[in-house]
Amino acid sequence: MSGFSTEERAAPFSLEYRVFLKNEKGQYISPFHDIPIYADKDVFHMVVEVPRWSNAKMEIATKDPLNPIKQDVKKGKLRYVANLFPYKGYIWNYGAIPQTWEDPGHNDKHTGCCGDNDPIDVCEIGSKVCARGEIIGVKVLGILAMIDEGETDWKVIAINVDDPDAANYNVCNSVVIL
Repeated sequence: MSGFSTEERAAPFSLEYRVFLKNEKGQYISPFHDIPIYADKDVFHMVVEVPRWSNAKMEIATKDPLNPIKQDVKKGKLRYVANLFPYKGYIWNYGAIPQTWEDPGHNDKHTGCCGDNDPIDVCEIGSKVCARGEIIGVKVLGILAMIDEGETDWKVIAINVDDPDAANYNVCNSVVIL
């Protein structure tokens, strides 16, 4: 979506690496708090954290000032998504819906687990490879919940509205959880 830009700081694949977002005036903004949830009717904004075919596990740093995108760390080591031959990294653009949060104090009645303390995740399945920090409009195709290390982790399956195939998909107007 036009109007947003990114600024990378430090070397990629390092503990110090950060991607900061700026608005159309060049002012730093938070991808967590300052980007609206909705781009249009039935279209959500998505902050791309991990571009398709890359495997550095990036995420919005919800505890850092301005909430830049940084590489996730587990047990002191940078995290990477495993490659699944013949593919490298994610087979989709992976990111989050701004201004959402999975509450770690709320026990979901369907999963029996609390939220993962992060924004709601999005797997964008269109054909375009997006850039890290890019803000795109997505149509929701479906939603699923998974339990990840004892936490509820919602995943939105969506398609970029700018994808040539987007018109062939129907928007999800309701969610049924079994």
